[in-house]
Amino acid sequence: MYYRGALERAGFAVDEALNGVEALERVLSATYDLLVVDVNMPKMDGFSFLRALRGREPPIRSIPALMTSTEAGDGDREAARAAGANFYLVKPLSEDVLVAHSRALAGIPAGRQT
Repeated sequence: MYYRGALERAGFAVDEALNGVEALERVLSATYDLLVVDVNMPKMDGFSFLRALRGREPPIRSIPALMTSTEAGDGDREAARAAGANFYLVKPLSEDVLVAHSRALAGIPAGRQT
């Protein structure tokens, strides 16, 4: 809910999934400009979700993905990148950091409404 509020206040249209399986189903049936993925999701974790997504055909596999987690080790960042994350941010995230990285990945210049 925190991410939703922050991104909606920044002008993003937000869609949520309750777990990794539902998220994959949604991505396969709709168009998204950006994915914000938590490592710890029920039914399918964020690493598995991104690996499944990156194994698809373009344009699905090229959707930018921002992965978040409470894990701060170098190995965690490397695992996220290996799974296909474009950025890996450690929680807690400030609203400014979340929005700035989301804008960058979505190709939205700072200060412009989405």
